[in-house]
Amino acid sequence: MNEQALIENIIAKLLEQGVINGTPGTPLAETTAAISASPSFDEAPVTLAPLDEVKVDNPKNMAALEAMRKSTPARILMGRCGARQKTHSFLHYQADHASAVDAVFLDVSDACLAENGLFGVQTTVKDKDEFLMKPELGKKLNEAGRKTILEKCEKGRQVQIIVVDGLSSTAIEANIADTVPALMQGLKAEGISVGTPFFIKYGRVGVMDEVGELLGCDIVVELVGERPGLITAESMSAYMVHKAGKKTVEADRTIISNIHKGGTPPAEAGAHMATVVKQMLAQKASGVALSEAMRG
Repeated sequence: MNEQALIENIIAKLLEQGVINGTPGTPLAETTAAISASPSFDEAPVTLAPLDEVKVDNPKNMAALEAMRKSTPARILMGRCGARQKTHSFLHYQADHASAVDAVFLDVSDACLAENGLFGVQTTVKDKDEFLMKPELGKKLNEAGRKTILEKCEKGRQVQIIVVDGLSSTAIEANIADTVPALMQGLKAEGISVGTPFFIKYGRVGVMDEVGELLGCDIVVELVGERPGLITAESMSAYMVHKAGKKTVEADRTIISNIHKGGTPPAEAGAHMATVVKQMLAQKASGVALSEAMRG
């Protein structure tokens, strides 16, 4: 197949799948000219049809494959063209990979913090490269951050909520507007005192231990962006520790993960966290110790 015929074949497939607009059978020159002249070519984002169809050619049992496809968001039954992905699934892969990269490298916006009433502090990390290369630095607050927290937060509250960017700024921006109010409302309904929530930039999970020690609270609840994947870049986790401090180990952390619109809805997660915090206060424990106490 010569180059001209190959290009025409690719464009025909893209037209059939709705990836680009146009009429099948239109001459190549007219189609490419129309694409280039379209406002969407330079200004509007490209939208792709969802990955919810079975793309396997000539299946023996289509009903079984369709049932399997509906049971998971995983990238299965996408079909192939020779040894390669089909165009539709390949474009989705590129778009989802780009979203994951953006989630890691972009910062949570000042507008997001302002809209959610969060003041910001920073760890000892200087920039994004150092954050990714030296995880331990993301577990320690810088001196300015410690001073700001002591000035703006009351010590000795039962619960202190912190929001940490972690590995996904996208997850924070997508979820905290619903999660934090639901959590605070649930805690206050139980008569549990809550400190002023705040945001930590370039933070890792372990930064909650220093916050707990600094403010002398009973429980630290940390909302943190999870490492993004190709299914979603919006997943957030909640880590909760009773009496967080220097002696805290990973087994002390109670975790609620997969908080996003396609997993546990943010508002529902916030309400559930309030229930878990109440149990932690009653049992004076978290993590493995809490699970054992609840079983007993």
